[in-house]
Order: sequence, then structure tokens, then C-alpha cells
Amino acid sequence: MAGDVARRPIGQDGRVRTVEEHQAVVNALLPASPEEQVPLAAAHGRVLARDVVARVPLPGFDNSAMDGYAARWSEVGGAAGAPVRLPVAEDIPAGRTDVVPLEAGTVHRIMTGAPLPPGADVVVPVELTDGGTDVVELRDSPPAGSHLRRAGEDIAAGTVALAAGRPLGAAQLGLAAAVGVTELPVRRRPRVLVLSTGSELVAPGEELQPGQIYESNSALLAAAVDEAGGIPRRLHFVPDDVDQFLATVRAELATADLLITSGGVSAGAYEVVKDAFRTLGTVEFGKVAMQPGGPQGAGTVDGVPVVTLPGNPVSAFVSFEVFVRPALRRALGHASPDRLRVPARLAGSLRSPAGRRQFLRGRYESGVVSQVGGPGSHLVAHLARANCLVVVPEDVTELPAGAEVDVVLIEGALQ
Repeated sequence: MAGDVARRPIGQDGRVRTVEEHQAVVNALLPASPEEQVPLAAAHGRVLARDVVARVPLPGFDNSAMDGYAARWSEVGGAAGAPVRLPVAEDIPAGRTDVVPLEAGTVHRIMTGAPLPPGADVVVPVELTDGGTDVVELRDSPPAGSHLRRAGEDIAAGTVALAAGRPLGAAQLGLAAAVGVTELPVRRRPRVLVLSTGSELVAPGEELQPGQIYESNSALLAAAVDEAGGIPRRLHFVPDDVDQFLATVRAELATADLLITSGGVSAGAYEVVKDAFRTLGTVEFGKVAMQPGGPQGAGTVDGVPVVTLPGNPVSAFVSFEVFVRPALRRALGHASPDRLRVPARLAGSLRSPAGRRQFLRGRYESGVVSQVGGPGSHLVAHLARANCLVVVPEDVTELPAGAEVDVVLIEGALQ
């Protein structure tokens, strides 16, 4: 199904595409990223490409969970009635490798993590003794089997320690090291070009002339690419000039896995991206039934996937979240490529246009969501204050306060 949609130009039949149809188009453009082996130190934040099997069990041997005395419970189990005094035959610190069996009528002083001597079936914590080093008095004893860590009770050798598709955080890297792994198979991070277009754009810091604005989309999109797992490269924005646009793209395209453009895809004049790609590659343009972000384009140029986003910052951000981010994460092998969605109650009423899926900026907290600003796609300050997107279905035009809606959690939503 996805492949059929990807081959069908957006809007060729004269109708507006659904969000799901365009998602399928973009997903079909990005294949699974190639696999590479990286050392543990370089694997943080990457996505595991294949299952990783434990080389050793955890724990690797029976060991003590407490500082105390390794003993035979049959000899110390009655200590609560009358203290038991026994000679301390051995000291076993953590790391000792020449552990000898526990002889009858003796105990071994043992430290946390040290190997349990054969014959012992309980560790009496030092707090229940007088702490003796030659002879110890045990005033009480826990049940048999207490304070022991059995070999393999955490994970057995030969079993899957880390499953493919798992993002590698601190705990996962700690486990990999604990089972003896030095390198991990991960998906290579896609190299993503980000290019903004518009003759009105000026680099931040320069003096603005009437009608000019600071270029912000490339900073926004590059950060979004990085957060999704790609390696962004910001190209210098270009004016509404087809030749300059094509020269900029062609100079970099061979090194990229994906090109993302913003601007130049609407229905008016001076739409440089549409004009440049009209006879080049397979990029097709059309409308998607959503707001913001209706004008979209996708295809390939010189075999490189291209996704064209609208130029308004909020439209570009929402379009990236809905179409590009999940496709990038799927290519990286994430088992769950989509943002977390949760139900929430509306703090106030809202309206939405019929026939278009609305993605409103919101502030989510404790199961309640408040709308942040209006629906305008130029309201960047409101976007920066939002921590979720409120999703209003195409067939819903009005919702009262207290109604339940789906929200897509974005940066900071769970902080």
C-alpha cells in the first residue's frame, strides 16, 4: 500500500491528500539506514540494529548481597534463641578468585559482591553480629537463602540482552558493558541537508531592511533533525531564484541521504522550489488535508529523497513532526518511531475548520491541555511556549471545555 501511494503524485487526481497518504509517501522515500559497528563510547543515543546476546550471565557467579558472614543455615538458624559463636575461617573481599569451600562449623567473613563459598546457603549481615574477625558471635540469622545473588538470576548467558530497535541510553550501555560487549551494531545516522528559500530572508544579526525577516527555519529544522537522530547540514538560504537554488542543491546533494527544503511550495508566484523541481527528478507537489502545513511536496532528485515543507515556521515545524520525524526514526530502526500520544481534557473550548486535521499548539500538564496562541502559522513565539500538539480530527469543528482530545507530546512535555 505504501509503495502504491508513493508512486502516485500528490494531487494528480485533483483531490487533497489525507495526512496518512502523505505520511506513506514520505515513509516510502527513506529506506532503512545502513548498519555500522561503533564502540560503546560512541553508541549513546543511537538505535540498535540487531539483537545483542549476553556473552556472560549476570551475576556471573553466586555472590553476597551484603557485608557479613557466609554460613550454613543449619548451623546458625537458631541464633535468635541463643547466640552462636563460630570461628572465621576465611576473609572474602570482592574480587577474590581463589575462594575455598566453607567447612562445617565455620563461617567466612564476606563483602558485598564477593563470590559465595561452596557450601554456604545464607549470609548473616554484619549488623546481626559482633563483627569478630577470628571468632564471631551471630546474635540472629535471616531465613535460609537470604542475601544471596544467584548466578544468572538477572540474565542468562546466550539470551537477548538488548533488542533491535532499542534506543541506547545510559542503562542500555551499562548492560552492554556488563555482559562483555565492546561494540554495538547500530543504524547509521542519516545525513540531512536543510535549505530555506525566500528573497525576504536575512541572516540573524544583520540589519533588516523593510520587508525582510530573519531566517529561522533552518535553525529550527536542523535542531529537529538532530533530535530525531539525523546529522543535519544547514545550507545557506537562497533567494527566489531557480538557478541559484539548483546550484546550491546540486553542489551538496551527492553527500546526502535526504534533502529538506522550506518555502517555495505554495500556489502563488515566485515559488522557487516548485519551479526548480517541476522538470527535475520525481518531486510532486499538492495539498494535504491539514492545518497548518497544507502545501507539501515529496519525491527524489538524482536518487536522493526530497521533502519540501511550507515556509511559515509553524507550518514547517508541524510538517516535520507529522511527516519527516517519524520517517527518519523508522529509517533509524526505532521500534516506536512516533511521538507519544496521550488523551487530555481541554482547558477551554476550541474551533477547527471542517475537512482539515488541525494541529494546534498546546501546553499539557497533569492530563489537561491549554491552547497556546491562535492557529496562525506565523506565531513562532507561541510555538516556543508549547509542549504538545493538540490533534483535532477532520470531521470535528467545535469542542467544548472539558472534552477529551489526543495530544502529541513534544519537547519538555514530561518535565
